[in-house]
Amino acid sequence: MAPSHVLVPLDGSPLADDALTQALELFDCRVTVLNVVTPLDAGMSEGGILESGEERRQDARDRAARVISQARSRATEIDREIETVVETGDPAETILEYVDAHDVDHVVMGGHGGERGSIARRLLGTVATSVVGEAPVTVTVVR
Repeated sequence: MAPSHVLVPLDGSPLADDALTQALELFDCRVTVLNVVTPLDAGMSEGGILESGEERRQDARDRAARVISQARSRATEIDREIETVVETGDPAETILEYVDAHDVDHVVMGGHGGERGSIARRLLGTVATSVVGEAPVTVTVVR
């Protein structure tokens, strides 16, 4: 069955951009782009290495705005409309919460390989592996 609401988590990476392109080309339905800003004090952020402060928070907000703006531009180029959302939190948890709360029935996301951990993490990436393993909907990982 064709999806009615596709979620595309974007982090500004080339694979995430490819995921958006694929979602827009394959699915003629509602598409929401989600950018997750990781809090500065979270383990995945630079907060553990560099001092936190308003400048770093502003940099994160600016980066999110650029990611969303680029997504809108890409959609406009192919005459599509998208919804955009910026949330703050752990990326995998935030994606899964968004799926549950907004009637998403398909996720299309980029995968990132890592050097540590299981074979799945090396093939898909930590966030993608978590979403694939826990999402109650179909997840397409673009590599």
